[in-house]
Amino acid sequence: MTTGPQTPTGPEDPTGPADAAAPAGPAAATGTGGEPGAVTERRLHPLTPLRRAWVPIAATVGVLAQQGDRAARWMADLSTPMRLATLAAVILMFGVYGFLSWWFTHYAVTDTELRIRTGLLFRRTAHIRLDRLQAVDVTRPLPARLTGVASLRLDVIGTEEKDRLAFLGEQEAVALRAELLARAAGFAPEEAVRLGEAPQRELLRVTPRELAVSLVLSLGVWAALAGGIVAPFAVWAFTSSPWVAVAALLPMLGAVWAGTAGRFLTEYDWRVAESPDGLRLDHGMLDRAHETVPPGRVQTVRIVEPLLWRRFDRVRVELAVAGSKNEVLVPVASRAAAYAVIARVLPGVDLAGLSFSGSPDTGSRWVVPVWWKGYALAVSPEVFAARHGRLCRRTEIVPHAKVQSVRFTQGPWARARGVADVHVDTGANGTVTARLRAASSAARLLHEQAARSHTSRATARPDRWMTGSGPQE
Repeated sequence: MTTGPQTPTGPEDPTGPADAAAPAGPAAATGTGGEPGAVTERRLHPLTPLRRAWVPIAATVGVLAQQGDRAARWMADLSTPMRLATLAAVILMFGVYGFLSWWFTHYAVTDTELRIRTGLLFRRTAHIRLDRLQAVDVTRPLPARLTGVASLRLDVIGTEEKDRLAFLGEQEAVALRAELLARAAGFAPEEAVRLGEAPQRELLRVTPRELAVSLVLSLGVWAALAGGIVAPFAVWAFTSSPWVAVAALLPMLGAVWAGTAGRFLTEYDWRVAESPDGLRLDHGMLDRAHETVPPGRVQTVRIVEPLLWRRFDRVRVELAVAGSKNEVLVPVASRAAAYAVIARVLPGVDLAGLSFSGSPDTGSRWVVPVWWKGYALAVSPEVFAARHGRLCRRTEIVPHAKVQSVRFTQGPWARARGVADVHVDTGANGTVTARLRAASSAARLLHEQAARSHTSRATARPDRWMTGSGPQE
């Protein structure tokens, strides 16, 4: 394969490594701007030791599973009082570990950072800069909901892993989230506390019935069910061993669960609301999640249209956000409702007005037989959009300002047929490809797209939290 020049389109997106969570020794309390002063350190919820105790419990269970026979013989040699004493000592050890882990964990909020200090023997202090926060999510697993606690999950630019505060009281978690977002937006500490949770306006809600119907109309769900039923019997017929069939059945059941009931539980009662700190996503039946799509950080929007969904004008909307794992914006909705939500993510973009042009007949049909008709391209003053797929059609939309580089590629067979591909790289380590374009058109598109992206990045607004007093109208 020959690869054309990679054309950078502007300054690099600030998503590289940063000191968002740098390890340090025991930190002295510092005040605003690093000046010596008092900083109020807070502890997590008193129920947190119960969660921390699961670490040694899991380790002990693993050791017992590995040394099961020896442990059983050792326990058999003990008298009943000694067994009870051993059990009490183990429970006490677990409890002490959880308590000490909780006791030596503190967090504090300053004008510039969130500081999380952990560790008994080996101290670690994470300094999370507020100006690099891009999402603060509140998650409520089922046990946490039953006990009135919640977990705070932090998305920071330049880090792969999310820092987490688990657990806080539900009201405390919501208040801390609001305070962090307000400070990240530039409000003074006293004003950030006073503002509290920002108001929101609901844009869309997916009913359980609509979600269930969408799963029934998904060919992938039926394929997973068919595979889960047929594969174990096929393995049994070839091997004549029921144990091998059971071993093949377990991963199949996991795939079926993830694509059907697991997805329904996760996307149950999906709500999208608009607030000054971005789009808020609330969803989940057992584990309730409260996530935020940070403004200005969306790199790519993907519209998914399965074959049977298209007959009912239903679509799914997915996102690629730099440094975040939030991928779904709308699990299922009518095209008009989905476009209305996307308009909040990509303001000024007329999705209905995009005019797609397919791949040329001459050459494309020989490079990718049958499926070549599924490729199409549309370019507007605001976005670069590429479409692919015939059974499940996917349309990927990239704002020009989010393009990091543009590449031209052409394999030997494509070169012989006079077609080429143009790849657009985004800040979320993703690529959107316009496949099977005429070679001359692709070369022209390469330079035109580089120029559009450079101009758009120079005039784009900075990525930061909104600071309005309420949802945009």
